[in-house]
Amino acid sequence: MALRIGTGLFGWPFGDRGPEALWEYVDAAEALAIDSVWLTDRIVSNDLNLEPVTALSFIAARTKKLKFGTSVLALPLRNPTVLAKELATLDWLSGGRCLPAIGLGTEDDREYVACGVSKAERAGRTDEAIEVMRRLWTEDAVTHRGRYFTLEGISIQPKPAQKALPIWIGGRTEAAMRRLARLGDGWLVSQATPAEVRHGIARVNAMATEYGRAVEQDHFGVLFTYCVAASRDEARHIAEPHLRFRRTDVDPSETAIFGTPEDLVARIREYVAAGATKFVARAACPPERMAEQLRLLGEEVLPMFHKG
Repeated sequence: MALRIGTGLFGWPFGDRGPEALWEYVDAAEALAIDSVWLTDRIVSNDLNLEPVTALSFIAARTKKLKFGTSVLALPLRNPTVLAKELATLDWLSGGRCLPAIGLGTEDDREYVACGVSKAERAGRTDEAIEVMRRLWTEDAVTHRGRYFTLEGISIQPKPAQKALPIWIGGRTEAAMRRLARLGDGWLVSQATPAEVRHGIARVNAMATEYGRAVEQDHFGVLFTYCVAASRDEARHIAEPHLRFRRTDVDPSETAIFGTPEDLVARIREYVAAGATKFVARAACPPERMAEQLRLLGEEVLPMFHKG
């Protein structure tokens, strides 16, 4: 199974710099042979957050090999027919480099109200939207009469270059894992320990069997926060003001990776032993250190997994 390491961006981590900061970062990622770049999704925000599909189209146009994804896209806030068209177009234009990962969205009630969606319906809308998008990517003249969406003989063109885009599911909850087992193609979990990843993969595989399905074993991924420095203490000191840690039941060091390149390699190997093969590394650092953190990931960590 091929191990892949990409980089993730939350919001706008480049401080007061404008768009050129993102282009420089993307250029460097491709030059370093980073596998992919992933953008978060916040439609409603007081902070600068790029709309991911739009921003990824710019990244696609600027690069040749770098893949790109969403980590994760709030699917219930979007119309699945429009989104299916957008993602198919992006994948077709980029030669098959689009990697959509989806979730239910944040807990902020205002975002659902602003988008005209009932938060209470988000799980059902997500499940139905996955079905609609997958059919639009693989069929013509789609007719669908569901609880939330109705299509009468609808086709979209172009179809994705990948034929059917793999839909990865985010989330650590039992409900998220069951959604993956029923409907998804891969799992992108964040803020999870290696033990939790191992347990989650076992649960997904068992539940997928219940539904007569199987998730490909190289379609389990982990998004982790990292900071590289001369020691673990120094790395954590640099990272702490920039952590976006939502868990209260574990220390950040159990899911984030602080320390030397060797520390990152060791923890990634723990995740690999747990069954994960795809990784999104999100730097926690001041804006002026973003380029350095990417360089260290590409030059000091990535080669350890591609020897020979």
